[in-house]
Amino acid sequence: MKIRPWSERIIDAVNVVLLGLIALIMFLPFWYVVATSFASYKEFLEKDIIWFPREWVLSAYEYIFASGSFVRSVLVTIFLTIIGTCVNLIFTATMAYTLSRPVIGQRFVMMLVLFTLLFSAGMIPTYLIVKETGLIDSLWSLILPTAISPFNLIVMRQFFMSIPSELHEAAVIDGANDLHIFSRIILPLSKPSMAAFALFYAVAHWNNYFAGILYLNTPEKWPIQVILRQIVVVGEAQTSLSGGQILLENAPPSETIQMAAIIVATLPILAVYPFLQKHFTKGVMLGSVKG
Repeated sequence: MKIRPWSERIIDAVNVVLLGLIALIMFLPFWYVVATSFASYKEFLEKDIIWFPREWVLSAYEYIFASGSFVRSVLVTIFLTIIGTCVNLIFTATMAYTLSRPVIGQRFVMMLVLFTLLFSAGMIPTYLIVKETGLIDSLWSLILPTAISPFNLIVMRQFFMSIPSELHEAAVIDGANDLHIFSRIILPLSKPSMAAFALFYAVAHWNNYFAGILYLNTPEKWPIQVILRQIVVVGEAQTSLSGGQILLENAPPSETIQMAAIIVATLPILAVYPFLQKHFTKGVMLGSVKG
């Protein structure tokens, strides 16, 4: 067994310490949010900063889940994330596969894709397009305008091009058409890449709030991030969640409600990451190079 020199051991030790400190610095704000969300009313008034509550209470969580508007916003966000991610993957994968094959007009379409990657129409022209297509105040306004990400399309196309062409030629000889080749050969080989892009799209849909503010006029259709913005940024914790159903005098402090809402809005994405993490690095690397 080769003995490592002391210089490498010292460097590794310094790296471990530095990375540990960075991880701790990043974890402390999250833990503060968790601890504050479980703090009692009395302890919240007594302490400026709460790191470990003496008594763990669920009053803030009971308050937000007793609100019909908050629960409804969670369901809306789940719908947007699931349906939006499926739409994104279907549109991106089919277009990427088409552009990976030698078809007529491929170069011209790729130039259009690259143009949209470098330049965007801007907020006002995009809003006018959404308005003219009748998507204002519709949940589809948060899905269809971003159905394809140009960057993800280019990376996925590169991955499809890296698949040996002999597989495609053998399938064609066996009588398979493009639909069968795509569904039975390309997609099974693309599971790591598809999982990585599914994570990208799902996180984007879950965290999207600006489009909801622009296009949704009905509060009942707001996703959870818009409700969270009303609670945290605007500071309307009780008024955003009460809906005339909960007595405001029985409400927990606004700060604990804000922290509880942040935890509920963050937890689902944190729960998804461990299941897709094993595909994440592999999927991105497979689609990042050709050949």
